Amino acid sequence: MPRGNVKERLIEHAEDVFRRKGFDAASVRDITEAAGVPKGSFYNHFAGKRDLAAEIVARYARATDFSALSDEGPALDRLHRHLTGQIDRIRASGVEFGCLLGTFAGDSGTAGRRVRESVRDALDDWAGAMTRTIAEGQATGEITADRPPADLAVFLLDLLEGATLRARTTGDQSSVADEVAIALDALRA
Repeated sequence: MPRGNVKERLIEHAEDVFRRKGFDAASVRDITEAAGVPKGSFYNHFAGKRDLAAEIVARYARATDFSALSDEGPALDRLHRHLTGQIDRIRASGVEFGCLLGTFAGDSGTAGRRVRESVRDALDDWAGAMTRTIAEGQATGEITADRPPADLAVFLLDLLEGATLRARTTGDQSSVADEVAIALDALRA
């Protein structure tokens, strides 16, 4: 099997293993068994589990679809479409596992600096994309200008991540969409 395919298989299967077990409980052996590759091949591609986790976070972040935020139309509608798309993404990977960023954020104390920085960068980029849309909504008078757009973006992101974390305990993500709708209504000017 070509080298690149082994690396891709490790990344693909490790994401699932990390989602199911969390960073701490997932072992290199769990990952290589899930990928169907010899344990030694892991170290041909990654120095350790932390390097692999940081790579997975970066790929997850790059795959985040921000297109709804730059579409035409009212800012609140664009935010709603974007956040609903993220809820659907989480639902597709398994409500019981939540958002990959939230999973790694929860494990960041033991996952190490590189994973923590990857999660922080991903969340900062995400908040930045929403900040621009919120600022546009504030400029048109659609969104309240009582708070800075960056604060409102972080609020929405934290609400989504927190509601998703709570939904993991119930296996029902329907309340996440309800909470997003409540938050967006509260942002109306």
